[in-house]
Amino acid sequence: MKKTISGIRGIFGEDLNLKDVLEFCNNFSSLIESKKCVIGKDTRPSGQMIKETASAVLLKNGIDIFDLQTAPTPVIFRESRNYGAGIVISSSHNPLEWNGMKFIIDGRGINEQELPKIIEHQDIVKTKIGIETEISTSYIEDAKKIIGNIENNPEIVVDIGGGAAKGFAPELLKEIGCSVEILNEDLSGCTRGPDPTSDNLSDLISSSNKKDIGFAFDLDGDRLVVVRNGEKQTPDVTLGLGVAKSLELGYKKFVLSIDTSVSVEKFIKEKGGTVQRSKVGEANVIDLMLKNNAQAGGEGSSGGFILPEFNYCREGILTSGLIASMLGTTEFNEVLNYMESYHQIRDKTKINSDFHDKVINEIKSKFSKEYSEIISLDGIKGIIDEDSWVLIRKSNTEDIIRVSAESNNVEKCRKIVKDAIELVNQSYEKIR
Repeated sequence: MKKTISGIRGIFGEDLNLKDVLEFCNNFSSLIESKKCVIGKDTRPSGQMIKETASAVLLKNGIDIFDLQTAPTPVIFRESRNYGAGIVISSSHNPLEWNGMKFIIDGRGINEQELPKIIEHQDIVKTKIGIETEISTSYIEDAKKIIGNIENNPEIVVDIGGGAAKGFAPELLKEIGCSVEILNEDLSGCTRGPDPTSDNLSDLISSSNKKDIGFAFDLDGDRLVVVRNGEKQTPDVTLGLGVAKSLELGYKKFVLSIDTSVSVEKFIKEKGGTVQRSKVGEANVIDLMLKNNAQAGGEGSSGGFILPEFNYCREGILTSGLIASMLGTTEFNEVLNYMESYHQIRDKTKINSDFHDKVINEIKSKFSKEYSEIISLDGIKGIIDEDSWVLIRKSNTEDIIRVSAESNNVEKCRKIVKDAIELVNQSYEKIR
């Protein structure tokens, strides 16, 4: 089971059971000052059972439940602003046998100080029995106000992936003026896996080849992958397009995760914006956004564009509308060509977690001799030149060390990653 500020996740029936759901939701009750909580799930087979269990324990603890039934993560985050708290029953892009919970306070995910209060045992004193109400959402109308109407009627293919974006992403795109074809609307018979960033998306590539663009969502609808001219784009391109639209809307203050493409940062600065870098992870990006009143940003590795005025989470559905509104413009082609000239590779190597810190420290010593600039915000990042970098960081949940790199030359990028993985493995052999 994984227990982080990004959520609690596990294989349902093995390392995540209903007893765990009872314990964590019981503890979460103590953090809900409003005594109101929105709840919703994605389309995983175990979702309804977990949602009913979570609702029951919150109701017992005097929390009123507002049920969205099956809904994307961004919709649940959006509605939680109206009620004070929320629970998303999902394990995002993990395989179907997994499930989990994301906990929301005041429209944002929980932070490092709140996590222990959820995962460590505590008793809750019941004051009254809560009331359960099924609710609807104004999400599509609210998103449309930001995006506006599209006049050129772009042709778009949307691959739902059998997930919770059904009923939301296609409808939003139609509302703003797009012609929409839908693939994999239901989980039954879906031709791809839950994570569009790792799937080859062959059906979407084929179907969108003669259309303006293709969009693919994960099971809970917060991740978005773009397919353009028969090619699957990197997650950084998704973020870059969202950033470009927000610049067009007048936003200037951005936060990007430390592993986001340098192309996104360069584009922002060329347009007169400012950039701050956070640790990797949606929750870390949002935390820095809140501290510095940033207007937009996100995480390149997950294609996660974030617009705080609308939602404190990755916003795959809103982003699809923002990108659609740019289709057919010179700005869209400019941004896409700019982003596509950079190449990112993200890899990993198996290292016992007991040695992670020692390996990182060993590499830091070597990086300080090799690179003129190193950054130790999250792991160790070496700046090779103005267009190339390498980042080595430990996983908090697995026995792996992650290696990310970027360059405007693909062969150079591959060599950077290969050399970095060799360095990690050599350092591991030396110290263990």
